Amino acid sequence: MLPAQPSCWLVTLAPRAQSYLEISNYIRGIRPVRLYRPICASGYVRRFHGGSWSCQHTSPSPPSSQPSLEQFKQSINFPAATADLKSLIEHPVSGRQVVLHGYLGKRVDMGKRMAFVRLTDPTLAQNIQIIAFAKDQSFEKLKSIEANSPVVVQGIVQQKQASSKEKAAGEQEEAKADSIEIALEDIHCLNEFPKDIIMTSDTVFPAEKRHLQIRTDSKLRDALLFRARARNVLRQALEESQPPFVEIETPLLFKSTPEGAREFLVPTRRRGLAYALPQSPQQYKQILMASGIPRYYQFARCFRDEDLRADRQPEFTQLDLEMSFATGEDVMAIIEAAVKRLWSSLMPEPLPAENFPRITYEHAMAKYGSDKPDVRIGMEIMRIEHMIPIDLISKISPLNDPIVEALKLEGNENPDEMRKFLNSFLDSPGASIFHNNPEGGPGAFIYDSRKPLSGLQPFGFEATWVLEQELDLKDGDILIIQARKNAPFSGGSTPLGDLRREIHKAAVEAHLASATAGFHFLWVRDFPLFSPASDSEPGQGGAAGIASTHHPFTAPLRESDVSLLLTDPREVIADHYDLVLNGVELGGGSRRIHSAAVQELILRDILKMPAERLADFAHLLEALRAGCPPHAGIALGFDRLVAVMLGKESVRDVIAFPKSGKGEDLLVKCPSEMTEESLKTYHLRLTEEGVEKV
Repeated sequence: MLPAQPSCWLVTLAPRAQSYLEISNYIRGIRPVRLYRPICASGYVRRFHGGSWSCQHTSPSPPSSQPSLEQFKQSINFPAATADLKSLIEHPVSGRQVVLHGYLGKRVDMGKRMAFVRLTDPTLAQNIQIIAFAKDQSFEKLKSIEANSPVVVQGIVQQKQASSKEKAAGEQEEAKADSIEIALEDIHCLNEFPKDIIMTSDTVFPAEKRHLQIRTDSKLRDALLFRARARNVLRQALEESQPPFVEIETPLLFKSTPEGAREFLVPTRRRGLAYALPQSPQQYKQILMASGIPRYYQFARCFRDEDLRADRQPEFTQLDLEMSFATGEDVMAIIEAAVKRLWSSLMPEPLPAENFPRITYEHAMAKYGSDKPDVRIGMEIMRIEHMIPIDLISKISPLNDPIVEALKLEGNENPDEMRKFLNSFLDSPGASIFHNNPEGGPGAFIYDSRKPLSGLQPFGFEATWVLEQELDLKDGDILIIQARKNAPFSGGSTPLGDLRREIHKAAVEAHLASATAGFHFLWVRDFPLFSPASDSEPGQGGAAGIASTHHPFTAPLRESDVSLLLTDPREVIADHYDLVLNGVELGGGSRRIHSAAVQELILRDILKMPAERLADFAHLLEALRAGCPPHAGIALGFDRLVAVMLGKESVRDVIAFPKSGKGEDLLVKCPSEMTEESLKTYHLRLTEEGVEKV
């Protein structure tokens, strides 16, 4: 027998009933009384006691002076379940004795004669009603167990008459699930749920209680289950292709190499030596191609010490694949087939049979101001510096001979309302980045036919007429202009491209624009092979003033691009391709350099990497030298893919144990401070600037 636990905060709401049917109907129709619930500070939870709500600290209960060893003994050899709730509900057999596992719900006592409680199965997806009578020994055992405790229940399946509500139209499934119940014969608690934690289906737990978030949030659990199914579908698609892909795991303890992102280092006990966690399996998968593996894939764990955003985590999962004797076209075909299979398997509507559209990097930046455009929102950008007065250009930018671009946000034919929205947007804290642009802030105009030149006086007659024709301006439309340097595109976006995204989002929130819907894939191609080096990014550590746009293993696109490597490397186009979905870059791939001589040329002579850094790639150069075939591949951000499929704003909503915006795991409290002993073991010491080797 388990030790009896005193019942706490039990509110008897039921009137006396003359029959079991009346009691059953009352239980299913019961509605709790709405009571005032205070909002509690962090570290406190609401608790109902003495007829009112109060905030109480969530400190765990002090340990008992006599640990429940007997209870633990009983939980070791618990009986196996003889049925699961789903099959039991779908195929009920009245009179059958069953053993069930699950979590106990909140008990409702019907006077002193009987009690009802719901049992939720281990998946937290199904539940069934348990009925216990005072004449049975199990009655007192049930009353001693706290709600939410994991239990083993033994009982008899019996039919119960459905209430009139359950028989109503549209509730047949609910009635089916509630057509049987379990008459309790015995119950064992496997681990008592603590009284200091108040947990209901609508309790909101902080990130420090991630285990309780998952247990109480069905949407979060569904997202994790969806993620698992998506992984299985993609795995099947790759392994069933011809020839099949082979799943191969690559090491997580790697070496530090300048691929482009900041790394996490893992010190060792050997003085001065450290591993690096891989930014990606890029070098290992290229070595596999040189090893005679024709098609490789894995769901790889990757690590990058970079600034965190809603779609970034310091550790993340990517679907990584590589193909020998292949081109970028081959890789894109494989990915399109896998993604379409994923949609047809898991999403309400399959994707169109047509190939994904393709645009160049130059086109994406010129028309949308982004290398990962959401083309669903329209608002294409056009150049206008050739048609507007010079004095207008000088008012919006200090640059000499800048490029000036414009876009239109469609209004609601109410200029006054759109003007109010525009002023609110430009005055918001989020708009400060646009005002503080050193190349000049944006100029914004409301098209209003009641005003001279419809509110576009600064443009002059000729430019106004051209803009009216080109943009089909109507009352209430917002015209935004922005200047930028007259230079080739570099980076991932332009100021006007960022503004395009943000003002459309604000207009949707203000119900002045339609929310985008559906899924629109596209490939962005023909990136520059090299870009200007940035002080904010580590790049490859060379002295040439340029860095690889993606990574230094990407091959030039055409023979003519190979010829430009030594004469004009900034003009070389890469055989690189990004997969974009609804403005989110899902991943990128490329054809790789399979020649050791060309790879060394790029590292040493073009990027001007120092000799000691070049030596870090000796293993890769040696593999390429051993007759490595041409190969290409891609890496898809699996976290991002699942988040977009489910309509989640952040990848944290599809990861079981994500890091916070500061890169911290608030559940386990890491990263944690190193002890003096650990510092000594790994030959480290703390300085004012950080940690250094000794």
